[in-house]
Amino acid sequence: MIRVLHIVTYMGIGGLETMLMNYYRHIDRKKIQFDFLVHRDFEAAYDQEIMELGGRIYRLPRLNPISPYYKKQLDEFFAKHTEYKIVHSHLDCMSAIPLKFAKKNDILVRIAHSHSSSQTKDKKYYLKLYYKSKIKKYATELFACSEAAGQWMFNTNRFHILNNAIDTDKYIYDPVVREFERKKLDISKETIVIGHVGRFAPPKNHRYLIELFDLVRKRIPNTILLMIGNGELRSQAESQVKELGLEGKVIFTGQRTDVSQLLQAMDIFVFPSIYEGLPVSLIEAQAAGLPCLISDKVPIECKKTDLVKQISLDDMNKWVELIISAEKVIRRDTSDEIRKAGFDINSNAKKLEDFYFSAYFQVI
Repeated sequence: MIRVLHIVTYMGIGGLETMLMNYYRHIDRKKIQFDFLVHRDFEAAYDQEIMELGGRIYRLPRLNPISPYYKKQLDEFFAKHTEYKIVHSHLDCMSAIPLKFAKKNDILVRIAHSHSSSQTKDKKYYLKLYYKSKIKKYATELFACSEAAGQWMFNTNRFHILNNAIDTDKYIYDPVVREFERKKLDISKETIVIGHVGRFAPPKNHRYLIELFDLVRKRIPNTILLMIGNGELRSQAESQVKELGLEGKVIFTGQRTDVSQLLQAMDIFVFPSIYEGLPVSLIEAQAAGLPCLISDKVPIECKKTDLVKQISLDDMNKWVELIISAEKVIRRDTSDEIRKAGFDINSNAKKLEDFYFSAYFQVI
């Protein structure tokens, strides 16, 4: 058995974490096992499932590139765990740091994986850009979720695309499931449900989404906003909802493991991000037969059906008009389209499995 070490922040229910779990569930675990090096000391949403599937979880302090203590812990980890021949880092710009110490300790297959096509311009922005420039020095293989994410992160066209694949059959539109989920949420048949899935973080642009919803409600009062996810900006979103007098009209579900079912309850999926890699939630929404409105900052590569329309964030009125007109879209089974686009997990898991085997036997 080959054990592959995946390096992440923590295994909560986010886009890249859900993508990793999709692959983990469908890869042949008699041949390849996933282990995880995380940077938080608490138990995250997927930890229990990881252990049930045979994975190991190792914990380090929060990633701090200027901390001698953190670097010492990282160095000692790789020196101790000589069983790993493949490490696969999902820390975007900061992947250079663990891969540097993996190289120092003679781990021969070192993968940097880009999940984003930009970064938030916060106080760490220039530090992230510095480490981004170092990735190719320490990585032996480059992976990305999309062309845009790979070119931005690695400044080259020489990288592997690993699709954010899903278990397509789970998302097929089912009117019976739709009715059941809406009853659980106390949503009437006549109510229009605007949906969103994503971590409450700056790139997802929840403030804009809530402003859009407020404008739509002024035109069509019988409308609900359903937001799935958690994150550091959730409290700000909740405050904005109160300020606009939208309490009772916005549902915050928190983190959920039943996204495939909740998508059935929606009428339209709205995604006004200010940057993305290739969000798995958009593939899921299309697989559920939902009309999707995305910003012009989201890579058009995510359009795998004719359900997706891309709009400038500067044209809020157009967003409103398209949201209102979306109730006329008839839901359908799009599973064949998703499979033909290459986003079904079964075939993609086999490709990743083959890659790991090839890389492993080249270095042992």
